Amino acid sequence: MRYRLARLASAYGRVLLLAAIGVPVGALVGVATTVFGRVLALVDGVREAHALALVPFLAAGGALVAWAYRRWGGKAARGMGLVFDVGHGEEDGVPLRLVPLTMASTWVSHLFGGSVGREGVAVQIGAAISDWMGRHLPLKEHGNDFLVCGMAAGFAGLFQTPLAACAFALEALVAGRLEYHALACSLTAALTASATSAALGLPHASVPLDMGLALDVPTLCRLAALGVAFGLAGGLFAWGLGAAKRQASRVSSPTVRIVAGGAALSVLLLALWGGRYCGLGTNLAEMALAGGGEGIMPWDWLLKGLLTIATLSVGFQGGEVTPLFSIGASLGAVLAGLVGMPVPVVAALGYAAVFGAATNTLLAPVLIAGEIFGFANLPAFVVVCAVSYLFSLEASIYKQGRAGR
Repeated sequence: MRYRLARLASAYGRVLLLAAIGVPVGALVGVATTVFGRVLALVDGVREAHALALVPFLAAGGALVAWAYRRWGGKAARGMGLVFDVGHGEEDGVPLRLVPLTMASTWVSHLFGGSVGREGVAVQIGAAISDWMGRHLPLKEHGNDFLVCGMAAGFAGLFQTPLAACAFALEALVAGRLEYHALACSLTAALTASATSAALGLPHASVPLDMGLALDVPTLCRLAALGVAFGLAGGLFAWGLGAAKRQASRVSSPTVRIVAGGAALSVLLLALWGGRYCGLGTNLAEMALAGGGEGIMPWDWLLKGLLTIATLSVGFQGGEVTPLFSIGASLGAVLAGLVGMPVPVVAALGYAAVFGAATNTLLAPVLIAGEIFGFANLPAFVVVCAVSYLFSLEASIYKQGRAGR
């Protein structure tokens, strides 16, 4: 009996200790993601004001990125791939030099108009900081707890959606399995990182929906149909990104690949409505979620997806999630008229569901919908995200997390 009580006390003590460690991890990552996010906002503002002067130099920016990674990258050049390998026990750790490298390279990609996101950088920042801290703490058998904790903190610090961030970190590492052992530190780290970035003034996206959906049979059928469409869109994006990266890897020189790709992309990005598809894509998401979706063109979602795939596959740094939000929202604005539902509601459904389909996650998109759009329509988001998850072609932008499905 005494032995069992001792084991129980030890187990509870470990949970409390990990939860406590999540607080300083979240604070540090929150500061780092705030710096990254605030500078990125300034960079995007400069590009938007001077697109014609900056976008033609995307190839030169790519050459700078390739040189930096060749000079200082080492295994850090593998980015999210390295994070997943550390999480699976195939690598020893994430080097701290990844933090300044990925931040600066993403700023360069955005300055010259690359169609990329930001969450991958935030997750890498969090993973590198928390993994480094974990390796310097006198704790044994913590496995990948600190890595998952940092991933949650990075996502939460940037988007200020701590519940979704925690779920994302628990879900993304291995598809079909939740890393519950890291729940305590992930939750405290996510909450702390979100609070820290908010206190430091990093803006938070919040678009409360004042329209409620009654889940009658016709509405459920429409939601299921939307889930299929969003699932296919997210799955095709993930499949296309993987295929494009494989094709691009045939060019053995990273410098040649990114310079040639950057030159072609700069022409396309300027030719297609003068930089409409540069950067994060928040311009598309904002138009889709505002009123009747005025300004959204039927092909916006497709072109944004193709240009994001092309930008990432040739080697520019950034992420996929924010572009996925814009792809889903703009596709939702197009589909709203077909299913006879309000544009902002369907755009919000697409915002969450395409993200979930492309990342092969379910809890994270449902929770991010609640944290951004309010929890009043949570049952509708559950239906659409669940169907989207099932029809995502079992693809994921994080191919390293496929094992275990």
